[in-house]
Amino acid sequence: MKNVFKFVALLLAFCFVNFSAQQKPDFYDDVQHFKKINAESTLPKDAILFLGSSSFTMWKDVANYFPDKTIINRAFGGSRLADLNYYTKELLNPYQAKQVVIYCGENDVVYKDKPSANEVFNRFKVFYTSVRKHFPNANITYVSMKYSPSREPFWPTMKKVNKKIKSFLNKQQNANYIDVTQAMNDENGNVRKDLFLDDMLHMKPEGYKIWTKVMYPYLK
Repeated sequence: MKNVFKFVALLLAFCFVNFSAQQKPDFYDDVQHFKKINAESTLPKDAILFLGSSSFTMWKDVANYFPDKTIINRAFGGSRLADLNYYTKELLNPYQAKQVVIYCGENDVVYKDKPSANEVFNRFKVFYTSVRKHFPNANITYVSMKYSPSREPFWPTMKKVNKKIKSFLNKQQNANYIDVTQAMNDENGNVRKDLFLDDMLHMKPEGYKIWTKVMYPYLK
């Protein structure tokens, strides 16, 4: 009988641990990782805070592209604007940023709930408002969603979101919109597929070199 009770107890414990793990919100581990590295280092003041999805996450050597800038990269792959809104406190509270640069929105557009361009735009406005409230004097810059060949069916919606965000930011103080799409096209106006990895979504270093040239004049 004791063995039966032990087995039941172990089974219940396993189910509890498994259930708890399943209850973690999306990207919980990424945010906890940020907290850990923040606790282990002294965060610089007047830094440029990069936030968003994998195009920033995979730019691990971003500091080498902008050696005269102080950049903190806190992007996490797969994230949506909806996720940035969910983790607003964790993404903003620890830092003393003079500029916040955002690349996010692609994953919203392609997500299973299929949000409209207006819904994605509204998510951006919510996050923009949160950033502005937290950093009233900081510059807020949005990097346009790029044309990714693997996501061609979603490009019309992405273009609409880009247009809405550009129009919105043009009316704000101390805010910028950076269009990286045009710079990634060839002389015929077609996206250069040689800038992408095999997944036709994420970029090679050559792509980031182009982004550097386009973004540099806007960085503080």
